[in-house]
Amino acid sequence: MRFLNRLPRFLLPLISGGILTLAFPGANFELAAWLWLFPLLFLLWPIKSNERAKTSSLFLSGWLAGAAFWIPNLAWLRHSSRVIAGARDDAWIGWESELLGAAAVVGLALYCALYFGAWAWIVGRFAKPDFERLSKSRWQESTWVSLRSAFIAGAAWVGLEWVRSFLLFSGFGWNGLGVALHQNDVLIQITDVVGVMGLSFLPVFVACTAWNAIGRMICSYGHAERCRSRLDFTFALIVVLAVAGYGMQKLAGKRTEETMTVRTVLVQPNVAQVDAWSGELGPQVYQRLSTFTRLYAEARDGTTHTDLVIWPESALPVHLHGLPDHKPYFDELLALGDYSLLTGTELHEEGRQGHVSAVLFRDNYENRQEYNKIHLVAFGEYLPYRNIPPFSFLKGVLPGDFAPGTKAEPLLLEKPQVQLIPLICFEDTVGRLARRFVRPAPQMLVNITNDGWFLESTETEVHLANAKFRAIELHRPMVRAANTGISCFINAYGQITSRLSDPETGNTFIEGCLPGEVQVPKAGKLTFYAQWGDVFSIAMLLITGVVIAMSLLKKRQPV
Repeated sequence: MRFLNRLPRFLLPLISGGILTLAFPGANFELAAWLWLFPLLFLLWPIKSNERAKTSSLFLSGWLAGAAFWIPNLAWLRHSSRVIAGARDDAWIGWESELLGAAAVVGLALYCALYFGAWAWIVGRFAKPDFERLSKSRWQESTWVSLRSAFIAGAAWVGLEWVRSFLLFSGFGWNGLGVALHQNDVLIQITDVVGVMGLSFLPVFVACTAWNAIGRMICSYGHAERCRSRLDFTFALIVVLAVAGYGMQKLAGKRTEETMTVRTVLVQPNVAQVDAWSGELGPQVYQRLSTFTRLYAEARDGTTHTDLVIWPESALPVHLHGLPDHKPYFDELLALGDYSLLTGTELHEEGRQGHVSAVLFRDNYENRQEYNKIHLVAFGEYLPYRNIPPFSFLKGVLPGDFAPGTKAEPLLLEKPQVQLIPLICFEDTVGRLARRFVRPAPQMLVNITNDGWFLESTETEVHLANAKFRAIELHRPMVRAANTGISCFINAYGQITSRLSDPETGNTFIEGCLPGEVQVPKAGKLTFYAQWGDVFSIAMLLITGVVIAMSLLKKRQPV
């Protein structure tokens, strides 16, 4: 019987986490982002009781909700270990690889769930509203109590997302709550001010204010006095409308913004990771890249109709300095017309540690610019604590580390004169890195990636949903050339204008080219986020810290 009484404490958080999963790629049910908190708030802010739950109980409730969200949300991660073992699809690949993949998913999910637990503890301990005051106090006090608690809840969520984005192995900022709104073109425009982590404040603030309004009605039910309306939920709706108004005004500006055109071709070779490692398809890959490039870059009647051709990350079967034939190969391709070629490759110079790089060619092999990836992926491009168990057990999988780059300098496209912001692999999900490249000049974001590690999973959609916010935050259009998909064009407002897919089935895991015109704003204005970064999120973290400190100090003071 005791177990049945305690069952809701375990079941409700799991329901909350499950609902939140529906808001992200795979279901893309945006309403879930606004509703998921209610089962959890039933435990954190119980309406019929003004007593605070135990710290351990609060943390456990949030952690369970986080685990229920992150485990299915990160399920695509399991394919990385399976691909290392030779997997090409979802077919069983053996216990060792399957268990290693499952461990990676569960390990990262349970770590990310800690932030949900921390948030639940903060909100349940320091932000819980007094529902007696909410229902019986004068409207000014009742409104203040509600808005204060909801604001602290939103601030704590944003602050913890910011901490997660850089803490532990360079951080993991994927799939913050704001990303769940990625299909809402109007609301997400505010991220050029607050960043995508700042956008997470909105659903939390609205849900908590709505819960307070519900609690006020429940507390007033059956009493002699009827429930009077308050301004808290009205204020929350006004905030949403203000954000929407900002977005609509910004989108309306598209018609008058002066732009310049960069005629771009994205090449998607669709080479399986297993084949890339074996090297058996090397000659065919070089031929495939050459054929696709010739289709659009070769001059016809003395005129080249393409300005820029982009190959994805790790496009070359052999690293740039590892094959003497690279020079005549690129010289021949670049002689086809008046265009530039950007490719992903590894740079291994003798006696030096290798880099994951992007190289921009113009006219010939010798005339090139290079960018070395700054934000390396832990357990993919380097092994943290290489000589310390249990990390040292993975040396066989990752025998060596790449070296991070140090310079955040744009690459310069000569014709037309536009700066390229090169973001390799998951760098397009890191706002604080992308803004370092921004200059007051015409610029476009270029992401080259290889998501073949995750087979035909939802990872490509998840990656894209996170990446598109860089275009809005910096007000720079983005192009993405991906080995296995999704290759696409994104305008400066985060809208996907075209993507490479099968015209009949919509499948994005195909081989092909995607030509298009990138409209680059001539003014090159710097957004608030480009200038100040995550200052809003940091401010929310500081406010949360002040609230906690004041509350603890107040309790220590003698009565």
